[in-house]
Amino acid sequence: MSRRRPLQYSAGFVAVRRFRVLLPGRVEFAQLKRAPVTNLLAGATVAVAALPMALGFGVAAGLGARAGLVGAVVAGAVAALLGGSRWQITGPTGVMAVVLLPVAHAHGAPGVLTCGLLAGLVLLVMALLGASRFVHLVPAPVLTGFITGSSLVIVCQQIPLALGGGAPGEGGVLIGAGRALAGAGSGAVPPAATTLAVLTACLAGNRLRPGWPWPLLTVAAATAGARFLQLPLALIGPLPAGLSAPSAGYLRPEAVPDLLPSVFTVAALGALESLMTASAADTMTGTTHRYDGDRVLFGQAAANIAASLCGGMAATGTVCRTGINIRSGATTRLAALANSAVIALAVLAAGTLVSAVPLAALAGILLFTAWRMIDLAALRSLARTGHGPLAVTAVTAGVTVAVDLVTAVAVGVLLTAALALRTVTQAARVHHLPVRLPRQNPPTPNADTAVAVYRLEGPLLFTTAQRMLEPVARAETIVVIVDLSGVYACDATSLLALRQTMDAHHRRNARVLLSGIPQPLRHQLTAAVTHDTLHSFTTLTDAIHHARRHITAPDGGRRPVPASPAPLVNKGRNRPGSAEGSGR
Repeated sequence: MSRRRPLQYSAGFVAVRRFRVLLPGRVEFAQLKRAPVTNLLAGATVAVAALPMALGFGVAAGLGARAGLVGAVVAGAVAALLGGSRWQITGPTGVMAVVLLPVAHAHGAPGVLTCGLLAGLVLLVMALLGASRFVHLVPAPVLTGFITGSSLVIVCQQIPLALGGGAPGEGGVLIGAGRALAGAGSGAVPPAATTLAVLTACLAGNRLRPGWPWPLLTVAAATAGARFLQLPLALIGPLPAGLSAPSAGYLRPEAVPDLLPSVFTVAALGALESLMTASAADTMTGTTHRYDGDRVLFGQAAANIAASLCGGMAATGTVCRTGINIRSGATTRLAALANSAVIALAVLAAGTLVSAVPLAALAGILLFTAWRMIDLAALRSLARTGHGPLAVTAVTAGVTVAVDLVTAVAVGVLLTAALALRTVTQAARVHHLPVRLPRQNPPTPNADTAVAVYRLEGPLLFTTAQRMLEPVARAETIVVIVDLSGVYACDATSLLALRQTMDAHHRRNARVLLSGIPQPLRHQLTAAVTHDTLHSFTTLTDAIHHARRHITAPDGGRRPVPASPAPLVNKGRNRPGSAEGSGR
């Protein structure tokens, strides 16, 4: 027993150290002092756009506007303090609302809150296990497509608001935008004009004075102008007063088994969208200080646990609000904290002022943000690399708009893998090298055509094995030399094809020589291909020297093949008196 205690203590010590690593340090808090005015204005700008989203997504998730506000305030503040990205804004999202709505229908509000709490615990385990490293496998075209698709989603979401309607209904943002365009009438002129005016003012102002908070200024001007001109515009409307007190009274243990599929879906969605948003933020800012993926997961875990205990819906990092934050000049976590503080202040103290903001003005701000989120330089760079990466970006963006982020990333990664496999396949080559043997006295019949040398270059995989080994299999010479010095990868299918090719030459009493086998592939070949007539040489020159001696032997190299197989061995350079040198 005494010997086991150190191991138990060491495991606990490692867990505690891992947990401490995920906590923020003094450096993060010291950064809050940098450019406070700029970051406070950026956070306020984000809050103006995030507030109606939080209200709408809370209703869409089946919990009500209050749950959306709590998710924006509590989850946003906790993730800002504990997360691994200084620019990321956390809050309710449309995709999360779509996932939670069936839970609300089946289990009510307690089921939704329980789902968010358990998803936070799953995210905590993922952070402790370092699961964020897998998101680094997402290729650049997929990430660019995700950002572009998110900007298109924002555009589609704002079309109904810009035409005087409400948020998109069932069927997705594309269908909602189409319905709004089809049903637009004369009443859509004032909101559309307001949206275009705000968008134009933001674009022109940002070009003339990039450092000014144009979204906030244009919203204030649009609100004042709408009230002065008595324009018939839809407003944010009355806000719920106050936030819910922390409580776990909603927990229903008997419902947990039924909720587990939704729990893992919410956790996977939260992890993927948050990590992708953090990566997109680094891309948009061009920073050299990369985000900490495990701390991003840890921050999202703590945010969802806290929000669920306070009665809020599950939240995740949002690329659109993060884009607003970055484009508004944010440089530290203070902007994300200010976003949560302004939303809370709007609910508690300035609900009347915020309720007078026209939704069409918010649509103009979000359209401006969507335009700035599209990285034209990255798209041009991908276009120069070829049509494949650009096609992956386009497909990822399209699936993001039509379906959701998780499906888009999966499709994009699969397409990228297919393109990579196609590129690798095209890199495979087989070369038939001419070999001239010395003239003998008496001359050896067909001495110049008695040896065939093939050099394989590139990967020997299931996609290339048939094309690379077909010329080798068609050879009708006494000796066939296969140079593998240019092969850097092989799989089971190619090894089986190589063995079948050797068996075919073995049956016609031909000798097969391998040369230049890379060390990583030697063990695989040894296990897969074994014949006593199969010989391995360090260099192609060694194999050709042996082939010359074999061909010029008295029997011309034609002798029965022994029946018992022998393991593949590396003969190296031929030595006098060896089996290789004597041709036996």
